[in-house]
Amino acid sequence: MTAMQSLDPAAPDVLAERRVHAAIADDKAMLRAAAELTRDIGAARAGIYWPDMLGSAAIGYAALAGAILAHGTWLALACGLVAVLALYRALLFIHEISHLHRNALPGFRTAWNVLVGVPLLTPSFMYEGVHTLHHARTRYGTVDDPEYLPLALMKPWSLPAFVLIALLAPPALVLRFAILSPLGAVFPKLRTFVWERFSALAINPGFRRRPADEEMKRRFFWQEVGASAWAMALVVSVFVFGWHPLLVALAVFSLVALFNQLRTLVAHLWENEGEAMTVTAQYLDSVNVPPPAPLSALWAPVGLRYHALHHLMPSVPYHSLGEAHRRLRVHLEPGTTFWQANHKGMALLLVRIARSTMIPR
Repeated sequence: MTAMQSLDPAAPDVLAERRVHAAIADDKAMLRAAAELTRDIGAARAGIYWPDMLGSAAIGYAALAGAILAHGTWLALACGLVAVLALYRALLFIHEISHLHRNALPGFRTAWNVLVGVPLLTPSFMYEGVHTLHHARTRYGTVDDPEYLPLALMKPWSLPAFVLIALLAPPALVLRFAILSPLGAVFPKLRTFVWERFSALAINPGFRRRPADEEMKRRFFWQEVGASAWAMALVVSVFVFGWHPLLVALAVFSLVALFNQLRTLVAHLWENEGEAMTVTAQYLDSVNVPPPAPLSALWAPVGLRYHALHHLMPSVPYHSLGEAHRRLRVHLEPGTTFWQANHKGMALLLVRIARSTMIPR
């Protein structure tokens, strides 16, 4: 790790050899400090969640309408950019929903699905019951992790392929909900196939989703019905309003997906080769991009700029992660494990991962 890539003042000025994460023992002092210093900031605050989500969605849809209706190219592009950033932020609340206790923030999950999840064809069932597997002590970084690939150890061409495939996500979701969902209601084998292969926001191509329990099935059923009805309405809209509105919307959603894929690419160092890892090893394979990184709040919103810290304390709500990081930074001395997951920005992380793919193996 280079000094320019890490915020640890004690980091060396040369690229270190890749760590074997499976051999890293837990830093008990860091784990204890993380638990003790954050006990009073672990509750999700409705006064932050609701205005943030509702405001992001409102700005995003208003800007999308502006992009569709604008007569000038530059105005349409400006509205489109605002729509991408705002809808991206609104969409990433799916991550918070996957971690929220069932009794926390009554009505928030339903409201988010109605306002964001279903309209963007990404209802929360695509992440609920899936993302928590990524945090499982014995699954992270293994072949059973739906959200992990050893990207830093793969071929150089795998990185651009990983990013650009995200552009296909919106039309693929329209196909999944407008065609495959209705057909699955008629053909049980197809429904099982769609559930296993196309019902999770996973990047591991080998992941197969298991059947949901009965309580989740009921909730997920209505989410899928809503998304299916909306997807079919989008297809029919072409015959009513023409292609322009749908194409603009798909372009905006494709850029949202691309943005999210770039963030995903730098959320971890992707250096594990499939072995089970300690919590500390998972932390070190994950990434924080804390202040003063000027743009990280845009490309990693809703607390995701503290992704390593989130792996250390997955139940801490997004609005408390900044304060948690500040407390730990004061409490733990430079040179200790905590500092090694702090990085300065997306560009340096992309360079690090790209360089790793070029090392002969």
